[in-house]
Amino acid sequence: MPYALFCNDAQISKAYPTEADVWKLAQRSGLVVDASADDERPGPRRVLDNDYAIAPCQAAAGEDPARNKAEAEQQSRMELELNS
Repeated sequence: MPYALFCNDAQISKAYPTEADVWKLAQRSGLVVDASADDERPGPRRVLDNDYAIAPCQAAAGEDPARNKAEAEQQSRMELELNS
């Protein structure tokens, strides 16, 4: 089942093949923050900024989550080349 990024229960990203793919997208978008440690988990941990969540979703008609992932990776590589 594909996954997507949601804000206030509204899907705000394309569908991606895995939850890890959406975490990468959220990280690149600046939506991942480090939460302080608690008694159960020492050290900082990654969490999504307020009101954001990653959840399973249905791909839209004609949408290919694998193609979305490939396009996002290509865009990320292009941004890295431009910033070098």
